[in-house]
Amino acid sequence: MLDTAGAEVFDAHGLVVAPGFIDMHVHLREPGIEHAETIETGARAAAAGGFTSICCMPNTLPVNDNATVTSYIVDRARKFALTNVFPIGAITKNSAGEELSAIGSMKAAGVVAISDDGRPVMNARVMRRAMEFARSFDLPVIDHCEDLNLSAGGDMHEGFASVRLGLRGIPASSEDVMVARDILLAQATGARFHVAHISTRNAMAMVAHAKKSGLPVTCEATPHHFGLTDAQMRPYDSNFKMKPPLRTACDAGALVDGIVSGAVDAIATDHAPHAGSEKMQEFERCPFGIIGLETALGLALEHLVHSGKISLARMVQLFTTGPAGVLHLDRGTLAAGVAADVTIFSPDLEWTYDVNQSFSKSRNSPFDGHAFRGGSMATIVDGAIVWRRE
Repeated sequence: MLDTAGAEVFDAHGLVVAPGFIDMHVHLREPGIEHAETIETGARAAAAGGFTSICCMPNTLPVNDNATVTSYIVDRARKFALTNVFPIGAITKNSAGEELSAIGSMKAAGVVAISDDGRPVMNARVMRRAMEFARSFDLPVIDHCEDLNLSAGGDMHEGFASVRLGLRGIPASSEDVMVARDILLAQATGARFHVAHISTRNAMAMVAHAKKSGLPVTCEATPHHFGLTDAQMRPYDSNFKMKPPLRTACDAGALVDGIVSGAVDAIATDHAPHAGSEKMQEFERCPFGIIGLETALGLALEHLVHSGKISLARMVQLFTTGPAGVLHLDRGTLAAGVAADVTIFSPDLEWTYDVNQSFSKSRNSPFDGHAFRGGSMATIVDGAIVWRRE
């Protein structure tokens, strides 16, 4: 019989007790950009959002393109992170898109996927070689699908809203052509290919078709891409500038349809912190990206569950078994014998997001002041409560 003497008791009456949530796409900025975020602060924000595991992208300084940087991240996370942190290694050296990084040694050091996120691999031959290597090491290839020649100089989605605001546009085709290319390369190599932060209806249709054809293709959707549109942007507000940009209502609806049908495998935040001195510039000059770890659950409940689009169980799957399956992680389950990672949340908690109270070091969110129904109540990692709502 299990000895529970002295164990901490948490009253979860009326709450949902779920497997620990996984965010497979975050930017922790450490090493090198600690003024915007650190492994410690990013993990604290993740815990507050209900995430027990996060996967950090390699665009740090230096780039995580070798085992030394990977080991540094793993060690720092072990010492300072409240959550599990799984590094993602770069596809190419310095994410320059020219020469493959040390994929095998990075996997031995702890990476769970490879990606040049933020800097797409434009050279198709390099991407094919990367997929061949990734298949041999049983790693998924995650691509930020963007043709830089088509999107060059753009600041928001190319459409009526960009014309009205007088801002340079990023066409949906810049994403579509790269998704098509990478699906064809995945078909040729047999590699596991994952589309990061999918945002267009055509890309969604291509991924759905690839899945039906039996290809090892997966994708993730972010809450801001299925919950906001370019028409809802506050004019020239840098907190609405992200890449891919906010698309049309038709595109957002296609993402929701993909979530309903099962074509979308995971919800990920693409948590991208930037210091205020950098983000609060003119719209054309400021960097792309928003934070999202603490608002993801509330937005998913609002736009997917409370709206009647999907069941609560399906939403939990998108935060747990979905990303775990893409990355082959032994997380996102309450099965016996696995790590005791648990997310406890309320589907009906009423609260308002105050970005100035965020656990992140950065404040770049378009959801400041947003009233939510539903949110995390406690986060348990390896059997210990690492965060609870006061």
